[in-house]
Amino acid sequence: MQLFNGEDLSGWTPKITGYVVGENWGNTFRVEDGMIKVRYDQYDSLRNRFGHLFYKDEFSHYMLRVEYRILGEQAPGAPGWAYKNSGIMIHGQTPESMEIDQDFPTSIEVQLLGSDSLVQRTNLNVCTPGTNIVMENKLILDHCINSTSGYFYGEEWITVEVEVRGNEVIRHIVNGDTVLEYNQPQLDERDATYVRLFELNGGNKMLSKGTISLQSEGHPIDFRKVEIMVMEE
Repeated sequence: MQLFNGEDLSGWTPKITGYVVGENWGNTFRVEDGMIKVRYDQYDSLRNRFGHLFYKDEFSHYMLRVEYRILGEQAPGAPGWAYKNSGIMIHGQTPESMEIDQDFPTSIEVQLLGSDSLVQRTNLNVCTPGTNIVMENKLILDHCINSTSGYFYGEEWITVEVEVRGNEVIRHIVNGDTVLEYNQPQLDERDATYVRLFELNGGNKMLSKGTISLQSEGHPIDFRKVEIMVMEE
């Protein structure tokens, strides 16, 4: 099933830090040439105005497939750590449940990362805004964990697949190679959003479903395919 129809943002809702749900400030998310483009040409400075483009439905067991490329120059004022950095957020909260000034939805982030002469890092690392994960039967409290991928240089198209099986296991796959696997995504009791989201999640800190969103973190990025195959639970 195609989540992006190649023509417009039907079914998608932007939430940008400091703005109400649905306000696509600065035309940050736009569709041109059959692609979702994340751009900052109307920003004088990013000023931590991180954005997320949410699909309308929540999902639990699925295979998500995304084709993306990171290109161009970072937005003025964007933080150094956001250089050649974007993400796909899964098992996320709804945009309506976010605070207006909240930077990132409580979710699991599949990081989309590029390398060049300035920075070398693995791709499809995991970060956990407001959440935790389990690896090798151990609760991981670190915010980010590196994958085993190689480095991705240039502006080539990269194919990402994310296999999500509820609360059981999540796998990150880049160009056909599985580079990270973890279990039991869950709300982090240390996070300010915990109490409210625990209640919204039916009094359960384990995450078995949630929203999918594409990130605007300060570096231009194109998405030419966003598709999902829902699997039986």
